[in-house]
Amino acid sequence: MIGIFRQKNPVNALLLLFYAMVLKLPLFLHPVAPSLHPEDNYLYRLILHGLDSVFHATPVFYSGLTFTLLVGQAILLNSISNHHKILPKSNFLPGLCYIMITSLLPDWGHFSAPLLINMIMIWVWHRMMELYNSPRPGTAIFNIGIWTGIVSLLYIPAMSFLLLVLAALLTMRPFRIREWFVGLLGFTFPYYFLFLFLYLSGHWKLADIIPHIVFTVPAIPGSIWISLGFAWVLLPFVIGGYYVQTNLSKFLIQVRKSWSLLLLYLLVAVVIILINRVNSYENWIIMAVPFASFHACAYYYPSRSLWPNVLHWLIIIYILSMNYFLF
Repeated sequence: MIGIFRQKNPVNALLLLFYAMVLKLPLFLHPVAPSLHPEDNYLYRLILHGLDSVFHATPVFYSGLTFTLLVGQAILLNSISNHHKILPKSNFLPGLCYIMITSLLPDWGHFSAPLLINMIMIWVWHRMMELYNSPRPGTAIFNIGIWTGIVSLLYIPAMSFLLLVLAALLTMRPFRIREWFVGLLGFTFPYYFLFLFLYLSGHWKLADIIPHIVFTVPAIPGSIWISLGFAWVLLPFVIGGYYVQTNLSKFLIQVRKSWSLLLLYLLVAVVIILINRVNSYENWIIMAVPFASFHACAYYYPSRSLWPNVLHWLIIIYILSMNYFLF
């Protein structure tokens, strides 16, 4: 199976869809309607209210929407990874790994603000990597700032992605204070329209506008299955990180910077899950994008295909056992 997805074959796109249908079928067997959390911001509440008014909070509809988003994100991540040559040869491993990772925990199959954030941040990550050779960096930085601001309007802790914008400027660009101000201006731009809307609609309350941010320790998994899910996330990440470090000197400088940016992405995602703990693991899906790239290295670089295939099938057995028999 790993050998098939290590090749850039158009048929693999259909195989990836079939792969997702097998792993994500429990979304439709046990559909779950989304629930609001205190950390969900104005824009996500508006989106959810609009969807509920049309589809009357039908759980199976949200399962279909979640499946479409996850498959779309996997394909987009795979395309961008190949475009920027994250791995030496084009393949379908990043998309495969994203489908696997998002199947490891039941909460990662729920429609949520972090799930929508992943779709936006995959594109933002793409634009960040293009900053290294961008002919018009000012426009690109401003657009990155705007989309990062929109992300924070979906989910309050996602304001931490502003740190990733600044880290991208520090990593991908020579230091120019003007570019940093452009990025900050872009980040605040969506808030101008939010404040204007709240003021004109008579909902302007300073206490509601200022976000309440508290750093907390994540809850200890209450089930051995959840602990195993996290273990299957971390093990390929450690293996992939080893291969990235081993082959780092062989990469072009832009690719090395892209891997540094992915690691910074992961660190910011960790900060986000430490803010305002919720009673589920839905917000942890924000880490899936950088994790998928490191997991792809764990399957791509080993010279012998035995161990990558063993690791892959062990994870698949766990996913099928958990989704079909436990939950």
